[in-house]
Amino acid sequence: MPFYYIEYGIAQLGAIGLWQQFQKDKEQALHNYTNALSLGGTRTLPQLFEAAGLQFDLSPAHIKGLMEFVKEEMEKV
Repeated sequence: MPFYYIEYGIAQLGAIGLWQQFQKDKEQALHNYTNALSLGGTRTLPQLFEAAGLQFDLSPAHIKGLMEFVKEEMEKV
């Protein structure tokens, strides 16, 4: 799989999105996470993101928003 490393990057974006959800509403984020996990490999990646309440959006603007969130969180440490 020559592009497997891209999947790691996309997964990281999903993890950051869930972290952001968790900061806003812990219970909803956990519900969304377990909902997506319950689907296992039965859905496409965009469908799994949707099940987790996340946007499957690789646009620069969306990624910038996630990175700004990470930066703000890192500054709190």
